[in-house]
Amino acid sequence: MLESLLERFTGFMGASEDYATSKIAMVGVPMDFTVSFRPGTRMGPRQIRQVSYGIEEYSVYLDKDLADKQYCDLGDINLPFGNVPRCLELIEQVVRQLLQDGKFPLLLGGEHLVTYPIVKAFAAKYQDLVVVHFDAHADLREDYIGETNSHATVMRKVAQLIGPSNLYQFGIRSGTKDEFSYARQNTNIFIERVIEPLNEVIPSLGNRPVYVTLDIDVVDPAYAPGTGTPEAGGCSSREIIQAIHALGQANVVGFDLVEVSPMTDQSERTALLAAKLVREAILAFPTK
Repeated sequence: MLESLLERFTGFMGASEDYATSKIAMVGVPMDFTVSFRPGTRMGPRQIRQVSYGIEEYSVYLDKDLADKQYCDLGDINLPFGNVPRCLELIEQVVRQLLQDGKFPLLLGGEHLVTYPIVKAFAAKYQDLVVVHFDAHADLREDYIGETNSHATVMRKVAQLIGPSNLYQFGIRSGTKDEFSYARQNTNIFIERVIEPLNEVIPSLGNRPVYVTLDIDVVDPAYAPGTGTPEAGGCSSREIIQAIHALGQANVVGFDLVEVSPMTDQSERTALLAAKLVREAILAFPTK
């Protein structure tokens, strides 16, 4: 079934083509139909894969190598341009299949709205799911210019799905007054800060299943300019790498990295950072 929904490209460095034996399954989600500022994130998955060959398979931080991990790259979901509801259905369908097959889904976006159908699939499997959200933006609007399916509403939809007390938001520094009011009363929001509050939160999660969604714009645009809605005042590349390592202590069951936009990434340093974060995630997160 998966083959009919996917389109293959050059895979992430070191990735196998053997789905049956792979524990981690990487999938691209090339969608940017609701982006409100700069489009182009649908090209993010391909760019992350292409630049991955410019970094090493070995992580000096973790003393681990991708050669010792079983992971495959299935290519991109073949999405119908402009049909947002159908795209969301297809994304959820693919992730449900990955979970049914016992894989650890690792998704490359694409705009942040793609996280909603992914979390829907995880919430159907895990009743006590926690979502850890790294972002510059709260993404807690009820609608954006009358549209409820938007990259600006995605975390509000996730909060409604899993319960807002199960949503942990780090690095947030942009949003409307109403969004921040909602977050302070309902979610667990850490304004601007990333690593210090994350280290405090992780022990409290115990063995609960954790889904991690990382919008690259959580990182300051000095380090990651290639994104649709850059926001000054973010964390450093080093800090977000440390955050991925810290989450290795949690029961992470899935991961996405979204909002890389090659059109505004002339030096490719955003995509290179994204590829490095994907490498560290593969090596840091426990897979059964």
